[in-house]
Parts: sequence; C-alpha cells; structure tokens
Amino acid sequence: MEQNKEMTAQESLRLITESINRSRKDILRASAKYFVLWGAMLTATSLAIYLLWHFTGKPQWNFLWFAMPFIGYPLGALIGKSNAPIPQNEVSKMLGGVWSVFGAFALTLSAIAVFLVPMHVTLVIVIILGLAESISGVLLKNWPFIIAGFLLGVGGAVFALLVKSEAQLLIFTLGGVLLLVTGLIMKLQYK
Repeated sequence: MEQNKEMTAQESLRLITESINRSRKDILRASAKYFVLWGAMLTATSLAIYLLWHFTGKPQWNFLWFAMPFIGYPLGALIGKSNAPIPQNEVSKMLGGVWSVFGAFALTLSAIAVFLVPMHVTLVIVIILGLAESISGVLLKNWPFIIAGFLLGVGGAVFALLVKSEAQLLIFTLGGVLLLVTGLIMKLQYK
C-alpha cells in the first residue's frame, strides 16, 4: 500500500516535470516572433542612427532610439493578435518581467544621459541587454540565449570601451542580430 503512494508521488512529480518542460517549449515557440521583431528593430534602428550620424556628423540622431518603443510595441501587439498567445505561468511572467525591467532601465538611463548627467550609456545598456538575454536563457533553459547574451554583454562592454563615437552603435547592430538569430533558432527548434 505504501509503495503505491510512493509510486503515485513519483508519478505526480514526473507529470509536473513534463508539464513544466512542455510549457517552456510553448513559451519558446510563442516568444520566438518577439525576439525576431525586437532583434530586427534593434538592428535597423542602430544601423540607421549609425549611418545618419556618420554621414552628417550629428549625434542628435540618437533621439531616434526613443521612437523604437512607439513602433515596436504596436507591432508586437499586432503579432500577438495573429498568433497563439504565450502561455501564462511563472516562467512567462518572469520572462516578461526581465524584459520590462530592461526596457525601463534602458529608457531611464538614456533619458538621464541626454537630459541630466552625461554618462557612457552605450556601455551600461549593452551590459544590461546581455544580462537580460542571458537571464531569459536561464529561465527558458536555452543555451543559445545564455551564450548570445554573455557574448553581447561582455564583448559589447569591451567594444564600447575601445571604440569611440558613432561606431559604438555597431555593437547594438550586433546585439540586434544576436536577438534575431536566437529568435530564429527558437522558431526552428520548436516548430
């Protein structure tokens, strides 16, 4: 009789583990399109600002960064309506929280750097972007995310310290490409 209870407990644990793994895969499958979207947005925005700054010599083109959320969020909402929703559970809530906190930090630090206290904002944002991607990888148990985030955060920090002026924007182009590629990998892995 007691052995049946242990078997039932073991079976319950197995079912819970399977459910969590299935949920993770569903989240990866549903989230892939958002990583592709934001990767494409980051790549296009950083390249546009880089080229405009490079050819005009005016760093004021950096204000275009503030347009990115006004374009990206409506596009994300549009994508979300046309596809299956992301399953809502603790993992998806934590994932959303990670990226919301990243966005709030990036916007706030950028505004502070522009209007209040000049700072090396590229360095800070590339580090927190790498952290956000790596933490997402940990939450989703996805090594491509962890590795891409680590490379972006650490490599981007070194690049931001070594390169001056508008060329620093190219690290965000690389970051966008990494987000885009990891999103595509997710799409292929979890069709």
